[in-house]
Amino acid sequence: MQTQEVAIKSTVKVFMKSDSEMLDEVMVVAYGTAKKSAFTGSASVIKSETLEKRQVSNISNALSGTVSGVQTQSTNGQPGEKATVRIRGIGSMYASNNPLYVVDGIPYEGDISAVNSQDIESMTVLKDAAAAALYGARGANGVILVTTKKGKTGETLVSLDARWGANSRLVKNYDVLQNAATYMETAYSAIYNGYVYNSKYTAERAYQQANADLIPGLGYQIYNVPNGQNLIGRNGKLNPYATLGYSDGDYYYTPDNWSDEMFESNMRQEYNLSVSGGTDKLSYYFSAAYLADDGIIENSGFERISSRINVDYQAKKWLKFGVNLSYANVKSRYPGDQDTDAATSSGNAFFVGNFIAPIYPMYVRNAEGQIMHDANTGYRIYDYGDGESTNFTRNFMSMSNPMSSFLYDTEEYLMDILNGKWYAKVDILDGLSLTASLGLHVDNTRLHIVGNKYYGQSASQNGSVQQYSSRTYSLDQQYLLTYKKAFDVHHIDILAGYESMDYNTESHYILGYNMYSDKNWTASNVIDRKNGSGGYDEYATIGIITRASYDFDEKYYASVSYRRDASSRFHPDNRWGNFWSVSAAWDMAKENFISHIDWINMLKLKASFGQQGNDNLLYKGYPNYYPYQDQFTVSGSEGVFSDGVLFYKGNKDITWETSNSFNVGVDFALLKGRVDGTIEYFNRQTKDMLYYKPVAMSNGYTQFPMNIGSVRNSGIEIELNYTPIQTNNFKWVINWNGTMMKNKILELHPDLKGEMINGSYIYREGESLYQFYLTKYAGVDHESGEAQYWAKDTDGAEYKTSDWSAAYNTNRQASGDLLPTIYGGIGTTLDFYGFDFSIQCAYQLGGKIYDSGYQALMHGGGSHDLGYNWHKDILNAWTPENTNSDIPRIDAIDKYTNSSSDRWLTSSDYFAINNITLGYTLPQRWLRNLGIGSLRVYGAADNVALFSARRGLDPRMSYTTASTDRYTPIRTISGGLKVTF
Repeated sequence: MQTQEVAIKSTVKVFMKSDSEMLDEVMVVAYGTAKKSAFTGSASVIKSETLEKRQVSNISNALSGTVSGVQTQSTNGQPGEKATVRIRGIGSMYASNNPLYVVDGIPYEGDISAVNSQDIESMTVLKDAAAAALYGARGANGVILVTTKKGKTGETLVSLDARWGANSRLVKNYDVLQNAATYMETAYSAIYNGYVYNSKYTAERAYQQANADLIPGLGYQIYNVPNGQNLIGRNGKLNPYATLGYSDGDYYYTPDNWSDEMFESNMRQEYNLSVSGGTDKLSYYFSAAYLADDGIIENSGFERISSRINVDYQAKKWLKFGVNLSYANVKSRYPGDQDTDAATSSGNAFFVGNFIAPIYPMYVRNAEGQIMHDANTGYRIYDYGDGESTNFTRNFMSMSNPMSSFLYDTEEYLMDILNGKWYAKVDILDGLSLTASLGLHVDNTRLHIVGNKYYGQSASQNGSVQQYSSRTYSLDQQYLLTYKKAFDVHHIDILAGYESMDYNTESHYILGYNMYSDKNWTASNVIDRKNGSGGYDEYATIGIITRASYDFDEKYYASVSYRRDASSRFHPDNRWGNFWSVSAAWDMAKENFISHIDWINMLKLKASFGQQGNDNLLYKGYPNYYPYQDQFTVSGSEGVFSDGVLFYKGNKDITWETSNSFNVGVDFALLKGRVDGTIEYFNRQTKDMLYYKPVAMSNGYTQFPMNIGSVRNSGIEIELNYTPIQTNNFKWVINWNGTMMKNKILELHPDLKGEMINGSYIYREGESLYQFYLTKYAGVDHESGEAQYWAKDTDGAEYKTSDWSAAYNTNRQASGDLLPTIYGGIGTTLDFYGFDFSIQCAYQLGGKIYDSGYQALMHGGGSHDLGYNWHKDILNAWTPENTNSDIPRIDAIDKYTNSSSDRWLTSSDYFAINNITLGYTLPQRWLRNLGIGSLRVYGAADNVALFSARRGLDPRMSYTTASTDRYTPIRTISGGLKVTF
């Protein structure tokens, strides 16, 4: 603590000043805590003040832009869904790349959405081997330590935080055609060009035939046209005498704006109550919370009721024990299929919003133009485009209407999640203690998917019911012996321990059709039960751990760690592995040749090297708990089992993937802590990667799992914090982080001869894991308007051709590394006379992404594409009057207009404003007589804005390919009140 001179007056006000040299932050690390100055590994800490500002239903979404070396993907913006988190790149092709979550010291195997962000004291991201090697076979992809709040010594504090807000859509549709007349003219041009340039019709014949084909091709007539006249004139424009709106005597047809109807602003509300306090022997923290996030689609949403109690009691001078229990009841509603491939999802609002032509009605209208309503439900009647709900049939996704699916169909997850930790700590001798902990996780999940019996795709089957249930149970035991002692300028910290984890999950599934009642969602309500299945999986690990840390005079630091781990995923002969790390640091600022420089407060050089493992092997995207065993599908009928069908060939020699990590860096604090940060270089090499070797089908299986190959992720991370102003009433802090990373495949299976092609992807030794294998686009033939591609002749010489298949077969090439040059975040906070303001942003620069959405919206207008919308860029396509266009002519017969090629590689640069918060804390003198300790009112906005290369493109949803069929991130604007008594 710094001393201050104080003048003697009748009233004395003293403001405490921090001393960056004397106050040393304690951070949570693997199996314990450490002073930040003494920590020799690589880790970043997110504090509760940052988390509390974010309006996230899943804590993983709060990581975007806040930590160097961490990338997040919002692959599903459905409320409650977690982000895909990658720490220092991807180190595997066929195993999981997800980090390990550890909550209050216990590895967490459940749904992280059950953890309330308002209960979290800090999140620590462990990046290198020195930080994470003690987690052995599960730590190769990094570790995220979640530490929940505890009570503090002092009087009881009661805190209530309530916020209310509205959700809206952040990422809009691509810039598609929205005018029915423009769409009709464009569709006509595609048909006309096909007849003129391919069928060689005369202009007049093509004009008449294109008009004749237009309405039958689209399926709907929405214009009234005078008798004897065509809808489109010879100039390619809509007949000026045509009027929008058409009646066939039974129904009236006029287009609706499907996006406006499907997406809506819904409410988000959150309430958090906590009670905490403590004495010299007892500390306690209790919380209860309710969150309801209704998303941006009718009947979507996430609802969570949660509670936590955390109690620590010093029973004796030598004995301390505690319990930390949490419970969450979670309900997630998924209308339609907002997180699956749109090709199989007629209820996907994001796909339909982008791709349905602006000519189709959403609702059924009577002959007078009034929307009709169902007599039983009162709901509007929806047009399915199937020729039954009206007299017309859509070419675009017939028999579907997302709005009807939202209202009538149901997909609902229900989860009850219990987590508990019990511990006892015994102080044996001075500095020597033994801690025994028991962690429990129980997750009961139910899923109901109901296709209604009246409308849509399940109507022909009189409704459908899918019912799924699972129970997951895990038990973690830890026994840790620690010894901490200081001998003058020598400090030692030794840890030895044993840990085991037992995990099992049981699931049941049934599918049936022909519902008896539309009020009953269970399988007993269906007459025809078509499919049923069940499963039971077990998984266990045991580990012996040890770590020794030493520092001399708080200047020189060294640490070694070791874990011997066993995983049940592998054959007993290959079950055990050794994981370790060594690290050291040197605080140069405490040396005599630097300590006299006042503006250097810390200058710590650090380095580490170690080995971690990854036992989370996958098969077809799902966890494979028995990769060393042959696995069969068993079926039968009439009480007789058929022979089992082999669907997975095991390999008893398979083992975990191993990562060797090297890290070197410098931590610094300058100008009395006004400037601080870290600069690090990392090199992470994964070897023994899981690889599925293709084999002949005559073997009875098509692939065989092996450990072969290696990949390297290396780069530089920088974190900077700067405080330009710090006075008693005004503090301004700016933070920035950036990561520059490269990826290289070092080794593949010898049979591949250095190269593996998997569809549109290519993997080559010496090149990036993130590469496409594509034809080369050669632009537009200015004479004909055809798309051209680079092919190769038999001599290997390149030539231009409009035959895409020739280019595909002779001249596909690697796209080059798609990774961004740099990614990270930037933000600032200001505290000014009771006001607080903060803004946090994320960015990415220098990468590429394959924009498949834009590609699909630039189609040629063929018979299978009519009814699908176009991007507005199609209006600049080649015509005889616009021969310099770089967009090929639209042509209903030319099938190569928008074929896959490097034409669709687009910049993945983006800048996102993740959060803006403005608050005001009322002066305490206003509240003292009310018995209120503090009162803060605030407004907050999350997912405020996204700037990318193209409207509708969100590069955060994938590393390689843009998607139009995912629930995009939600913008939330809220107001709140936090009061403490």
